[in-house]
Amino acid sequence: MLFKPLALLAAFAPLAVLADIEFTSPAAGQTLQPGTITFTWKDSGDSPSISDLKSYQLFLCAGGNTDGTYDQLTVLQTNGDFSTGNSASGSIVASIGGSTANAYFLKMISVATAGGTVVNFSKRFTLSGMTGVFSANAQSGLKNVQGTNGPDTQNNVNSAATATQDDGPFGVPYTLQTGLTRYAPMQPHPGTKITAKSAKPLWPTSSYSIATTFMGPPTQLTTLTQAATYSYSSRENPASPAANPSDSSNDDMAKFLNRWKD
Repeated sequence: MLFKPLALLAAFAPLAVLADIEFTSPAAGQTLQPGTITFTWKDSGDSPSISDLKSYQLFLCAGGNTDGTYDQLTVLQTNGDFSTGNSASGSIVASIGGSTANAYFLKMISVATAGGTVVNFSKRFTLSGMTGVFSANAQSGLKNVQGTNGPDTQNNVNSAATATQDDGPFGVPYTLQTGLTRYAPMQPHPGTKITAKSAKPLWPTSSYSIATTFMGPPTQLTTLTQAATYSYSSRENPASPAANPSDSSNDDMAKFLNRWKD
């Protein structure tokens, strides 16, 4: 399947605030034909504006509305730049999936200039005249879909990723760094209580391409993690150890174990 968008939307949100991209085309429930399709979008009006976002990835998806119930059928844009405009065109081949009504939607992973990501989803639409077949996973997910809403927005913006001069290169958001050596912020100090009820990834999965020819030189070789600046102290427990039990059963066990000392 080939999809070559000229430019596609991004949704990047700065610290702790949700930045939404609102698609204007395709509209909710619209039916399109495979081939060249133009997508358009606008700023939803939520703070911050799109101009505060850095870059984005765009995927064509089909299936349900929760993680694990839909498939990312193809990458439409791997390193999009919103400054190129609010529309993009691409080609979709008929064999990429089926023609189930409102099966398709767009997934956009936008990177905030201050660090972190926001994942936005478009409304659902239909691709008519498709000749492919959805996976069992996507078909199962579609059984629970009602209406034209796509999955809920996922706000993964890192509110702690503010850069300061004291941090030096470690204060620059990782996704904005270039060069063979990059710098990661220090690991956070463990909390005193376990509050998480279930495991959740900090970031969405990254797209990848399998090399079919010899690749060029690497664009990154080393990641350096900032040294911890916090400290902790410990001391010996001053409590006296408890005496050994002295009931008859333990005495018998001691005699039994003593047999094996020699």
